[in-house]
Amino acid sequence: MSHVGVGPRAVMRSVAFLTAGVLAVPALAGCTSEDPSGKPLAEQDVAAAGRASVSDGGTLRWAVDSVPDTLNAFQSDADATTTRVAQAVLPSMFRMDEAGSPVRNPDYLESAEVVDTEPKQVVVYKLNQQAVWSDGREIGAADFAAQWRALSGKDSAYWTARNAGYDRIEKIERGANDLEVKVTFSRPYADWKALFTPLYPKDVTGTPDAFNDGARRALKVSAGPFAVKKVDTKGDQVVLTGNPRWWGEPAKLNEIVLRAVPRDERVSELVAGELDLAEIDPETADEVGLAAGPPRDAATGTPLMGPGGTPAPGAQGRSAAEALRSWAVANGSDEEAAEEEVLAREKRSEAEAKARRRQQALSGFEVRKSLEPAYTQLALNGADGPLADERVRRAVARALDREKLAQAVLKPLGLPAEPVGSHLALSGQPAYADGSGALGEQNAKEARALLADAGWVPGGPVKKKDGEEAAGAEKDKKDKQERDGKDEKKSEGDDDGTYIVGEDNKNEGDRNDGGDDAKDGADGESGEKHSSGKNTAQGGAPGAYAPKGTAAPADAAAAPLAKDGKALTLRFVLPSGPGSETLRTVADRITDMLKEIGIGTEVTKVPDESYFKDHIAAGEYDLALYSWPASAFPATDARPIYAKPVPAADGSLNVAQNYTRVGTDQVDQLFDRAMTTLDQKEARGLLRKADSRIWAAAGSVPLYQRPQLVAARENLANAGAFGFETPVYEDMGFLKKGAQGSRPSAPAPSSSPSSPSS
Repeated sequence: MSHVGVGPRAVMRSVAFLTAGVLAVPALAGCTSEDPSGKPLAEQDVAAAGRASVSDGGTLRWAVDSVPDTLNAFQSDADATTTRVAQAVLPSMFRMDEAGSPVRNPDYLESAEVVDTEPKQVVVYKLNQQAVWSDGREIGAADFAAQWRALSGKDSAYWTARNAGYDRIEKIERGANDLEVKVTFSRPYADWKALFTPLYPKDVTGTPDAFNDGARRALKVSAGPFAVKKVDTKGDQVVLTGNPRWWGEPAKLNEIVLRAVPRDERVSELVAGELDLAEIDPETADEVGLAAGPPRDAATGTPLMGPGGTPAPGAQGRSAAEALRSWAVANGSDEEAAEEEVLAREKRSEAEAKARRRQQALSGFEVRKSLEPAYTQLALNGADGPLADERVRRAVARALDREKLAQAVLKPLGLPAEPVGSHLALSGQPAYADGSGALGEQNAKEARALLADAGWVPGGPVKKKDGEEAAGAEKDKKDKQERDGKDEKKSEGDDDGTYIVGEDNKNEGDRNDGGDDAKDGADGESGEKHSSGKNTAQGGAPGAYAPKGTAAPADAAAAPLAKDGKALTLRFVLPSGPGSETLRTVADRITDMLKEIGIGTEVTKVPDESYFKDHIAAGEYDLALYSWPASAFPATDARPIYAKPVPAADGSLNVAQNYTRVGTDQVDQLFDRAMTTLDQKEARGLLRKADSRIWAAAGSVPLYQRPQLVAARENLANAGAFGFETPVYEDMGFLKKGAQGSRPSAPAPSSSPSSPSS
């Protein structure tokens, strides 16, 4: 739950992402009508078509973010493309349905069920008798056992990302026959359906050398509708070809080429006819959508064709220019001026012709859209500084109008604009319930009260460096002049524009000097670090700070807050690369919302490649925006994200994936209990309690489900915006002439599946 996406559950780690996210395999059974999980907010949009309507043959050219460094999905450097490859070429015991719940994959499993719980939990897998590896060997217990040993964590020679679930297995053995695999657990494990997806052959998992290096650039043995033909690092592509030993429905396509194409170059590749399928940004989606209509001027949006298909004014080309020149000369006009107008029109005509060619090239595509099984959150680093105080974190969270933020991102795209109400699941998943009530609804007044209780007061004195004005002083002065219509005289002994609660007559002896300056809502890219010391006991001159909870005067309500000579300014770190425009827009709105309660932000934009590793994971931020993919196994997958950090042997803090550094023992205990109960209703209840406590701690604030926008050739079927559902690679292909795929109707405005959004 990336920086760029996730592989299967084994690599949930890398994951706080900026772009595409991939849902881990789902679990926990379906819900009843009384259940608050509701329905998925948006359907998948893949131009679904029956296999009979899809042609045999063809190559699908699919844009991805990268050629993976490894094809082993259980290694730490696996990425979203690793997942795509694994889904197409390897066995998966369970796959996801449209609601993100697990369904048995009949190509590999006839059945899988818990057959004993006492004295130990035992699961028996009955395999499809036709299931074989591409070398002809049957898939069986030896493959399950080899993967368990590799991922159990008992042998450090295996370079694994994590061992969740596999560390609870006691033994794996052959069942009643070769088609049965019997798995005995040492401790109860509710998320057992998460295991063995994907399943690698024992050739890959049998030894540390094979596991660590053997599957990085090639998979010699596979067992899916496709097989890996080559990983071409020079050509930036992975080529998949049909598996001749595949026993299921044969793949419609001859090949799938996964091409690494930067997001900002995808529209050019679509125009050039080099791609058939590509996830795109909102701007590109607008352009593709417009291409379906009449040609328009690229700059102004005005039609380039008039009624009946005749050229619109300004679109007639050189014949019109020649006519203009002849008319100007015949009527005694300035020939030089006429020539300039001719050249200008010719230039416009060339631009319009280029725009027409671009629109013509894009007219063969359509935008398929849904919501990703992933959500964007505001992370609040609680390790130190002002956000180490839970009251300050809660104030930040309660200042946010999450509904407005969701609408700003999703409404223009025609997608349901609902705030996410859970850290652990998304609407439609069985574990989902809106737990935001544990934090409270958006309320600026109460946010200010929390800050006052923590000692942060509007207009409090701010220390300044030699030769510098106190931060925000000049701006506060101007604001006060506008409000009161008064001219304030500045003298050497004045606290320019600051308000000190309980002190009407300021004097030189009551001032603080020295210390740091602060910025009020600055949008800088200087890369400077905000220095925020730990909270200390209040000191300074009598009357410098109000008693805790004292309300500020009305005219000082939005003034910058300060405490102990420091302004309340938070470091807001953002990615600077293409494709992150939405995050930066959301950050601007959050900055404005925080400014309303007197919190300043110091915005630093950093390269995408360093954003996660050097800032989020390293804890070098106060506020940050990144996303987690949803998991159908939150007890297993979300625990490391919200677990309380613990001291390591070397004295450092082991945060696992909890990059906000905020956690509680109670949340950990609820996760542990949910992971061990086999009662699905009880597990859901425990997870919802855990989510409520995560909300209350305010280490992170879920904002909105991420939009999923995909440009696809109009005749491409069974591919596009997949939503929760696992792609069916063997059904992808190009429609036969005259055939059409089905598209979902435009999503209707929806309400929150549980309580009103905050």
